[in-house]
Amino acid sequence: MTARDEFLAGMRPGDVAIYLSDDHLRNADALADHAERVDGGYVLVLPGERGRRVFPKVAGDAPMEFAQEATKREGAVDRDLVGGTCPDGESADSGGDHAVRFVLAFAQEQTEDVGGPYGEGDVVHAYARCACGTACSDRWVVGEESDE
Repeated sequence: MTARDEFLAGMRPGDVAIYLSDDHLRNADALADHAERVDGGYVLVLPGERGRRVFPKVAGDAPMEFAQEATKREGAVDRDLVGGTCPDGESADSGGDHAVRFVLAFAQEQTEDVGGPYGEGDVVHAYARCACGTACSDRWVVGEESDE
């Protein structure tokens, strides 16, 4: 099981997952020993604080500011964290101007007192930046199937 699989299964709630598309990477060789190679890019899963320090270096955005910007637009991040659908364009799978450049994700452990999805299980929060510049967010309960 990869670190990404563990993250998506809710086994690494303190960690941060970062997807970087090949088109966004400046130095893919630097990630080769530290990240999982996926179709179209790389996924890093790092302890939370380290992930927040690494994110601006690899993505070019400050993590908290990016997350705040992304929460203003609802989008659809793929459950495997390596793509999605830009709310301003077509499916990222079609490439072009609406391909996902990077994703930042973290998981929040189940909190029954809060209710809603947080009472149903661990919740993944994912924030994506599209090649067109749009930032969007998505969230889902671990193990829940996508509506799409």
